[in-house]
Amino acid sequence: MRAPALFTAAGSLLLTTLAAAPAGGAPAAPGAAELRGTAVAAARAGAAGVRFGACPAAEDLPDGVQCGTVSVPLDYARPDGRQIRLTVSRVRATQKDPHNSKRRVPRQGALVYNPGGPGGSGMYFPLIGALPEWKRLAAAYDLVGYAPRGVGRSAPLSCTDPKQFFKAPTQAPTHPSPSYKKERIAQAKAYARGCARRAGAALPHYTSLNNARDLDVLRAALGEQRLTFMGASYGTYFGALYAALFPSHVRRMVFDAAVNPAPEQVWYRNNLDQSAAFEGRWADFREWVARHDDVYGLGTTPEEVLRSYDRAAARLSAEPAGGKVGPGQLQGAFLSAGYYDDVWPHRARALSAYLKGDPKPLIQQAGPHQEAAKEAENSSAVYTAVECNDAPWPTDWKVWDRDNTRLARVAPFETWDNVWMNLPCAYWPAARQEPLDVRTGPGELPPTLILAAERDAAAPYDGALELHRRLSGSVLVTERDAGTHGIAGGPNPCVNGYLDAYLLEGRLPVRRAACAPHPEPEPKATAASRKAAGTPTR
Repeated sequence: MRAPALFTAAGSLLLTTLAAAPAGGAPAAPGAAELRGTAVAAARAGAAGVRFGACPAAEDLPDGVQCGTVSVPLDYARPDGRQIRLTVSRVRATQKDPHNSKRRVPRQGALVYNPGGPGGSGMYFPLIGALPEWKRLAAAYDLVGYAPRGVGRSAPLSCTDPKQFFKAPTQAPTHPSPSYKKERIAQAKAYARGCARRAGAALPHYTSLNNARDLDVLRAALGEQRLTFMGASYGTYFGALYAALFPSHVRRMVFDAAVNPAPEQVWYRNNLDQSAAFEGRWADFREWVARHDDVYGLGTTPEEVLRSYDRAAARLSAEPAGGKVGPGQLQGAFLSAGYYDDVWPHRARALSAYLKGDPKPLIQQAGPHQEAAKEAENSSAVYTAVECNDAPWPTDWKVWDRDNTRLARVAPFETWDNVWMNLPCAYWPAARQEPLDVRTGPGELPPTLILAAERDAAAPYDGALELHRRLSGSVLVTERDAGTHGIAGGPNPCVNGYLDAYLLEGRLPVRRAACAPHPEPEPKATAASRKAAGTPTR
């Protein structure tokens, strides 16, 4: 696809300046070609804008949402080469004060959001403005979501046939045998080969650095001189890369559930730390279930709840529920309890019902949904490509085996499942990058806001502390003794107060602040437990 040759006079001058060879013939700094390419692409996008209109049926978005596309170079070192299109969604600022219908709120521009992943799509983000916690932000900002490169319809990446992606039922040994490890190694090698075969020459260009560059092109296409951005989870990582690469282009940035950006952590060590943190959050969930034994009957201590879980896993190994829910599907369903405590009642109810003879809730919650296979395979492919391309990984299986065998002794719940998710990176066919050392000095970057839950397992709290140290002028707000992964606009009014004050008024605490945890979820009784207690059932 040819790029539109549309430039403003100022844009042409900027491109000419940036494209000039370094003075005295000195070699360009690493990334200089990509930096020039980003300027070319941003100027081009700024001139073209985004032609928003009705969303295609494939996006499955309601009429109130507008959609468009933005062209970005596949390779920023060659900005006039192959272009790919990123899909973008938007709901315009309502400019209506939710507390005073007669008051008109000034529009503050676009708030761009990324939900993380890698591999997550933000196309549904603009719908969030209908929630009470987001109405003030929706009044002041155009809410803008987008699908990053490789995701959804944005030059979609695939590594295997989606029809083969959901294999069920599967096992999930916490202490796998040598033969099981050998089988999973073969699968990881095949998956890496599939990524290379399906993506071809494009494979090396799915990276976090390119995601950050794409974000600057999107900023320009939206007509924003400076970017207002909120990234969650992985979105905080390439948001941090953006802050380091384009500090003068930043207006306000929110990092929600911050990932550790230290180069030595990306990505192998971050995944080890994540596995360790999930063990703590898994314990939090079991403690909650034990406190509500009168509802679920799974045990009065975390150890008893674990035995109930293990009993279910053993039973599913012998006879999968509905022929499709085995120990692997059970583990996947309960892994989500480490991310979000609002699913705790649902997971506890399903486990309780299954052990009492009713497998339907567990099948509903844990069973693979084939209609989602294409989207899930695409998300997995992008996750793998970005993480494998971003940084060096151990290429010797003995290193993986040593580190994770040791870790699984104290953190068995997620460790090996995390290994199998990331193991294709040991056999990755594309060249690996060296991670950018994210740092900004005093005055280089406007004040930014970091939000973190103290017991977040998917993005351990140390990551927020590290990002806070690296971004000069940043402010960290902590939700104490809580572990939900992503806390912006959630059930904690204290957190939301800081978020609104920053995005709406630019106000921040001096350096750090803390909020008490949001309330734990209320238990929900199963039909079996209500019957045992003599409570009428519906």
